[in-house]
Amino acid sequence: MLKIKESAKTKIDELSLGEVMLRLDPGPGRVRSTRSFDVWEGGGEYNVARGLRKCFGLRTAVVTKLADNEVGKLVEDLILQGGVSTEFLSWSPFDGVGREVRNGLNFTERGFGARGALGVSDRGHTAISQIQPGEVNWEYIFGECGVRWFHTGGIFASLSESTADVAAEAMAAAKKHGTIVSYDLNYRPSLWKSIGGESKAQEVNRKLMSQVDFVFGNEEDFDAALSIRVKSDAKNYQKLDTDIYLEMMQNVNKEFPNIVAVATSLRTVKSASVNDWNALLWLQGQGTFIGNEMQNLEIFDRVGGGDSFASGLIYGFLSGRTPQESLQLGIAHGALAMTTPGDTSMVSLAEVQKLAAGGNARVER
Repeated sequence: MLKIKESAKTKIDELSLGEVMLRLDPGPGRVRSTRSFDVWEGGGEYNVARGLRKCFGLRTAVVTKLADNEVGKLVEDLILQGGVSTEFLSWSPFDGVGREVRNGLNFTERGFGARGALGVSDRGHTAISQIQPGEVNWEYIFGECGVRWFHTGGIFASLSESTADVAAEAMAAAKKHGTIVSYDLNYRPSLWKSIGGESKAQEVNRKLMSQVDFVFGNEEDFDAALSIRVKSDAKNYQKLDTDIYLEMMQNVNKEFPNIVAVATSLRTVKSASVNDWNALLWLQGQGTFIGNEMQNLEIFDRVGGGDSFASGLIYGFLSGRTPQESLQLGIAHGALAMTTPGDTSMVSLAEVQKLAAGGNARVER
């Protein structure tokens, strides 16, 4: 059972640990042929904190590092616009050309129709990838400030050997002080490709699972990142039925009994622009909860939809909603976040609540 601290006894509702990159977006065009980019900030773990602050009005912060140059200052400014506290943001001296330290860039195409979304990361030697254990005063953050919910994930853990160690250090401190720990597996083949692939991802993620209360993962993550297999030998996860997804979620708890909650988004990709969208939640002692499927959901920009699902679901729990209500808030927030450009949500709590309750897209005047 999730025992969440009272808001009045903490300074921070949710804290994320992860990299914040500068996203360069060619709009409806292609990276290879564009002449201009829109810029946004984004990162799997950070997106959750931003959604919880900007849409749901909670007190959030991010632990991250940036190279101290104009690009880093731009990323900081974007974080500030999102309302996320930068109290725990630290800076690495810039060497002038980026040989030793730099800021991460993410070139991302939205995709359309038969052309899927495409991400090209440029994040080697980034400031946050060089963070070391002992660098962050976790005792101050979790002990003195107080945090209700801590979130990190497999993207951060994949950046270097030291980031996985820092994640473990942070989780241990969070658990010591009674903070809920959530982890999004977020398996990205490109991040693990040169450091051992799936086997290394499984080694790192399985080690970290011992400190996790709540795990997020899509249909592929459980297999690739945790080696949690399903009976079907087919790797076409889009065609697996709900029973198999539920089996995967329950198997996570069998292998890691400390995990009390598992959530997964369900996406059937009909095209880059049209998806069926739903989610499942499993809670120890309470069973499984299935959302109301949104069929033929029109997608403008799918990147960040899963993070927005996570932030909506976390908000439900932090605000005392029932598991089913929390799940519906996550589904609605993820769906709405995919109607706007960029990794992060641009919607309001009223819009999320309306859609979660079965509302539609009729004009409001």
